[in-house]
Amino acid sequence: MLAFAINGSRFYFDRMPRPIRFGYQLTRQQENDPIAAAKRAEQIGFNTFLVSDHFGSGRAPMPTLAAVAAATSSIRLGTFVLNTDMRNPVQLAWEAATIDHLSGGRFELGLGAGHTPQEYGATGIEFRVPADRKADLAEQVEIIRRLLAGDSVTHNGTHHRLSEAEIDRSLQERLPILVGGNGNALLSHAGAHADIVGLQGLGRTLEDGHRHDVKWSAEWLDTQLEQIRSGAAERFAEIELNALVQHVEVTDDAAGAIEAFCERVGTVVAADVATTPYVLIGTVEEIVEKITTCRDRWGISYFAARELDDFAPIIEAFR
Repeated sequence: MLAFAINGSRFYFDRMPRPIRFGYQLTRQQENDPIAAAKRAEQIGFNTFLVSDHFGSGRAPMPTLAAVAAATSSIRLGTFVLNTDMRNPVQLAWEAATIDHLSGGRFELGLGAGHTPQEYGATGIEFRVPADRKADLAEQVEIIRRLLAGDSVTHNGTHHRLSEAEIDRSLQERLPILVGGNGNALLSHAGAHADIVGLQGLGRTLEDGHRHDVKWSAEWLDTQLEQIRSGAAERFAEIELNALVQHVEVTDDAAGAIEAFCERVGTVVAADVATTPYVLIGTVEEIVEKITTCRDRWGISYFAARELDDFAPIIEAFR
């Protein structure tokens, strides 16, 4: 691994620049008609249509994506991300492989360790400490990878015990697995086993169980990339890096809009908002430049956003 530091910033020159791609994450406002949203995302030029996983109101992710698969032709489909703590890995792999076949090989499986206490209370599932949930996730990633490849899986782990589990392999030769989350153990394991690693710049979960501290500094992002690299070793260049864009605002006054955004959030500073990939504020040209800079600096080439039509000019500029 060759990494160079310029003015304190690391640049990963051994990673060949990947084509930039964009995912649209379905919002609550669009959930009443996810098929219309998916068709519009496909028309705009989004590369992936993504559905989150929060138990309760709204649409369940896997059946939604199965329906979207039948209604679209080119856009890739993904979960962003499923809470593996509430799922059996064999059942989950079976469903993922099924959607992959139904979609003609367009499915991407996004996985995470869960974090919302209310969902555990509502389902009666034990809300374990983060270390246990992340260790469970790590086992599931390895199990699911083998099942999707068509292997017969016998596994005697800390959290899962299986005997000769088998499913029909995925249609794709290697169905992409995205792992999203934080922490050295999770990110280093994702580096070793995931195809895509999702970064959100989030810290500890706050008391409401939904919101998080934000950690949007360039230094923290550098640290997370080192954690991924420590697990990935020689396969680091093969991993696609993803960032969840939390806010998009097209404006001629980037400085003023960033200042107003920082005042609303209250826990971020303008320099971090202007630098890291989690917020895109500025003219279309400025946003394009920032996305390209994040790709060149950190190797992040896959950007997921929650804006639909408002994001269209940015995608059009990349065309």
